[in-house]
Amino acid sequence: MADPVNGAANPTEEDELVDYEEDQPEEAVQAKGTETVAKKGYVGIHSTGFKDFLLKPELLRSIVDCGFEHPSEVQHECIPQAILGMDVICQAKSGMGKTAVFVLSVLQQLEPVDKEVAALIICHTRELAYQICHEFERFSTYMPNVRVGNFFGGLPIKTQIEQLKSNTPHAVVGTPGRLKQLAKQGALNLKTIRHFIIDECDKVLENIDMRADVQDIFKQTPHDKQVMMFSATLSQEIRPICKKFMTDPMEIYVDDETKLTLHGLVQHYVMLNEEEKNRKLNDLLDALDFNQVVIFVKSVARAKELNKLLVECNFPSICIHSAQKQDERLKVYKAFKEGQKRILVATDLVGRGIDIERVNIVINYDMPETDERHGNGADTYLHRVGRAGRFGTKGLAITFVASEQDSAVLNQVQERFDVDIKPLPENVEPSTYMNVA
Repeated sequence: MADPVNGAANPTEEDELVDYEEDQPEEAVQAKGTETVAKKGYVGIHSTGFKDFLLKPELLRSIVDCGFEHPSEVQHECIPQAILGMDVICQAKSGMGKTAVFVLSVLQQLEPVDKEVAALIICHTRELAYQICHEFERFSTYMPNVRVGNFFGGLPIKTQIEQLKSNTPHAVVGTPGRLKQLAKQGALNLKTIRHFIIDECDKVLENIDMRADVQDIFKQTPHDKQVMMFSATLSQEIRPICKKFMTDPMEIYVDDETKLTLHGLVQHYVMLNEEEKNRKLNDLLDALDFNQVVIFVKSVARAKELNKLLVECNFPSICIHSAQKQDERLKVYKAFKEGQKRILVATDLVGRGIDIERVNIVINYDMPETDERHGNGADTYLHRVGRAGRFGTKGLAITFVASEQDSAVLNQVQERFDVDIKPLPENVEPSTYMNVA
């Protein structure tokens, strides 16, 4: 089993993460006219199994244990080249297993050497770092010699320095600020890196400070290494920046943005006034069948208040936001992921990349905002609703529309992703958003 190591980020990164919190893009929905395309792509890959990739037997055993039978389309496209050490830049819809691409590719190529870090995985939030580390642990169950380290903000750097010296991980996952700090202090030796990966690379490289940290880290790694970058949304402007880090990369893009929609995800909206939101939310939670629900709001204060209200109404609710200390956030995240609570009230901190398998309903209590701080509201919407309907399963997304600005973002989503989002009907048939056991 991989050996997780906790880490932290430099003091400025704490503030940066708070800023990111309110601006993550989201994932999408069942689009009219794209359903047959989605089905065709999804069914067409079922003839291939993971065994066809000629992976190590230890990896295949853990893949079976995790319940995966057939690779997703992005895994089918990327893994054969990635395990050969090729540079990869990949944009593909959420929930299609991009994380497994680089985790499996690294583990397949990894030959653990004591006291040497071979793989560096960079991401923009600590929650995502935690999740990536968990994926490494799952897939390395039968590789007892492989150790994984997790280094992000909010935890003492002395502990991490000691961990790097006494029990050096072979794969290090973390946020840019802390990784740079550890390298600067000589605790993290980057001279042995053979795999350099950035997850949600658009968010990491769009932020000038984070990009500077990444460039500083990159310069300290060997010239001869594999570089891979992944995201669900990758603008034309950011692609050339990604490619500057790479040598003749294999590029996989969803060229038509309408293909970013998720097959199996039903989307609706509710027109209402701000003061009607709480009553409507109560009614929905009473009426809908659900495994787990994520409710997105636009600020820390609203997350706290809404969670308090739901708890008072006896709903099994918990909340996560950037004002919480790191250990508290991880505790909440684990409790929700393990199913101890069924409702999570969240800011956009968990809008991206956070993968909770039981979530089948997402409610946008507040519509994502479009401005300089929060970025593009349609992107945020796409990533948020992608928390439901992961990996080809069914899901339901409901969005509250309470202002002209909300309507503008909803229209932008429909036009950009070619999605027909209809008003929420009186009764939603559970079979449309619940997977049959």
